[in-house]
Amino acid sequence: MVNTSATHKPFSLSRFIVRVLTYLTLAAIAFVILIPFAWTISTALKTPRQALMYPPEWIPNPVVWENFISAWTAKPFDVFYRNSLLVAGLSIVGQMLSCSLVAYAFARLRFPGRDVLFLIVLSTMMIPFQVLIIPRFVLFKNLGWLNTLLPLIIPRFFGGAFNTFLLRQFFMTIPLELDDAAKIDGCNHWDIFWRIILPLSKPALGAVMVFEFLDNWDDFLGPLIYISSEKNYTVALGLNAFRNDYFMEWNLFMAAAAVAMAVPLVIFFIAQKYFIQGIALTGAGGLKQ
Repeated sequence: MVNTSATHKPFSLSRFIVRVLTYLTLAAIAFVILIPFAWTISTALKTPRQALMYPPEWIPNPVVWENFISAWTAKPFDVFYRNSLLVAGLSIVGQMLSCSLVAYAFARLRFPGRDVLFLIVLSTMMIPFQVLIIPRFVLFKNLGWLNTLLPLIIPRFFGGAFNTFLLRQFFMTIPLELDDAAKIDGCNHWDIFWRIILPLSKPALGAVMVFEFLDNWDDFLGPLIYISSEKNYTVALGLNAFRNDYFMEWNLFMAAAAVAMAVPLVIFFIAQKYFIQGIALTGAGGLKQ
């Protein structure tokens, strides 16, 4: 008969106090982080007079749900949403294809200069985006891509250092014995990559998808440089145009901002499981090989 008393740890007052303090600290940090979000929702449901009232009131009275409809119809947010979803969706496809292939080569293949080349790829993360603005603008102008969504989409199909690093670290946690067993069964590198590595890398791929979606959805500087007509605006540019035209109607602006936040929140909660797993596991491999 198993002695169950030995499996339970004795009560420790110090451990209990540390746990309570940890939870209280996390709750306080979460509360502080949620204050701007709560204020956005509160202001979005107020009348214009209530939105500018001082001292401010947290609970709107009356609750004006029509602000969301007014904000949505004041500007063509359906077009902005379509453009942002198109850019984000195609960018995810481009990054998943290019970064996963490059990460597979760095993690599973052995060739001269592999580590040096990987360090060169990582070093590109230190190049500020501001340094690349003028060369990219001249390049896209010569290609005739200005005022289109192509400058926001096509570069994503040529990889990214951060996502490559993230996937490479995860790929290195997968045992090499799986590759050897697959080669014995007649698989080539493409079969190993497509049938073994990718199915086992769902957490890391989920993290890359969330990062890439949020990066494109919140991007303001890139669309601001390349896009000039409202029909090609993304949500970030649309919110900026809305603020310029309705700068005194904070209730409508907050309603538009709340609508813009809805999609990233939904995406995050749907992919939360894979996102957290990917972040937790991508550093486990390190430089194992």
